[in-house]
Amino acid sequence: MMKLMKNIWVRGILIVAVLAAGIVFLESYNQVEKPALISTEGRTFEKATVIEVIKDNLQEDGSRVGDQVVMLQMETGPQAGQVVEANSPNGLLFGTVCRPGLEVITISSVVGQLDVTTVYNVDRSMPIYIFIGTFLVLLCVIGGEKGVKSAVALIFSFICFVFLFFPMIMKGNSPFFAAILTSSIVIAATICLINGFTVKALSAIISTFLGLLTAGLAADIFGYFTSLSGYNVSNIEALLFVGQNTLIDVGQLLFAGVLFASLGAVMDIAMDISSAVYELHQKNPQLTGRELFKSGMNVGRDVMGTMATTLILAFFGGSLGVWVLDYVYDLPYLQLINSNSIGIEIMQGISGSFGVIFTVPIVAFFSAWLPHYLEKKVR
Repeated sequence: MMKLMKNIWVRGILIVAVLAAGIVFLESYNQVEKPALISTEGRTFEKATVIEVIKDNLQEDGSRVGDQVVMLQMETGPQAGQVVEANSPNGLLFGTVCRPGLEVITISSVVGQLDVTTVYNVDRSMPIYIFIGTFLVLLCVIGGEKGVKSAVALIFSFICFVFLFFPMIMKGNSPFFAAILTSSIVIAATICLINGFTVKALSAIISTFLGLLTAGLAADIFGYFTSLSGYNVSNIEALLFVGQNTLIDVGQLLFAGVLFASLGAVMDIAMDISSAVYELHQKNPQLTGRELFKSGMNVGRDVMGTMATTLILAFFGGSLGVWVLDYVYDLPYLQLINSNSIGIEIMQGISGSFGVIFTVPIVAFFSAWLPHYLEKKVR
């Protein structure tokens, strides 16, 4: 009877938490007012297909200079079904090299009686949908029931970002606090959804949360002593413009990003150790908390090194262009080690690794002692 009441109590708390989170999502989303930072009046993005290249920009030496002039069959928008003339700029970030049959996205601008159509980029929508769909299908097929739960948890995580984190910072809440709240919901939902309402899940949730706080604290300390903040990032001009026209504290976005970037690795190592210790306890209930803690530390030491390396390499790969530029220009060591970009990359990678390292003893402790504590409570 006590076990039944306990399960009902846990499920009741979960239902209340889910409903509360849903209310927060809806309320936050409906009340957010986004400022008009740029004028979009008379401008729309539409789908079209290239049917003819009227004027090409290909030069004799193989280079491309200037714009292409093309004829497009409009697929969407007010001009759907019509054939219009458009320019396709020669740029790596804007425009593309058009050929008949190519599906593109256009910018259709209407100014008075003048209607101008410009090729914005290749239409990547379908390949992106197929790629994401293939990933989710493989995750579900190969992962089975847990794969399906993982896919649901992943989708739920992005819902939290869009409907909770972004609205919170738009309202002037601290991005760091918003990241902690969002991460807490993602942690609890992901671990409980995949592993159920178990002792090992509870240990992993508590440990992941504390590990993330460690990563955030490490980033804050590093930033303080190295005079690095969210105002030293490369796109600060655009962020400052946003900060001046919204309530967003752009200076804290860097440290909020450290939490999100570390979330997956910290949660992974917490769940690995918690599951291993829980299985040991199930197989041999006579093992003491001290013995289980020691086993958890041994497992953690095996996983910790590779997980920290994975996290640092992820940050390295994400900023590979910066590292290549610094390497090719052969910058002096003092310039390199004291540059903002390198300092920020080191801060992100090392701070996340601090979270991974400190999670090991934390989860080893909770997964070793929590089963014994709860069993005494039930008795």
